[in-house]
Amino acid sequence: MALDVNLLRESFQLVLERNPTLTSSFYDVLFERYPEARPLFSRSLRNVQEKMLGQALGAVMDHLEDAPWLTQTLGEMGARHVGYGVTPEMYDWVGDALLRTLAATAGNDWTPALEQNWGEAYGVIVALMRAGEVRAGRRDGARSVTASAEGASTSP
Repeated sequence: MALDVNLLRESFQLVLERNPTLTSSFYDVLFERYPEARPLFSRSLRNVQEKMLGQALGAVMDHLEDAPWLTQTLGEMGARHVGYGVTPEMYDWVGDALLRTLAATAGNDWTPALEQNWGEAYGVIVALMRAGEVRAGRRDGARSVTASAEGASTSP
């Protein structure tokens, strides 16, 4: 299925309007469900990290139809994340937390189509980040990660 770019953008705008601190909520969910991720983040830098995540999500939304930009930017980001200690399984944790946060914020407006599109979009993001890891020689690429978020329950 091709991603519904308009649906992704409209739903992202909806959740940002409902929860301007969406990235803070995301990290709350991530650390609650996956406390082992917490050591990767310094408490003093959480606000900075939230801002960077918000900017990254916004940039991806702005470039959904720009494959070269996505490939380069997300590939570089993936290569950097290896240096931060991110492991392949952590992409699954992030996908689960992201979809749960989006679903909880959208509430009754969260639909199966949104679940599918966001799961697939996150899968593409992960694939591009992982490909960047391999291109940069930062990881062997032996395990291809797809977003387990596609199959994750997102009931709030």
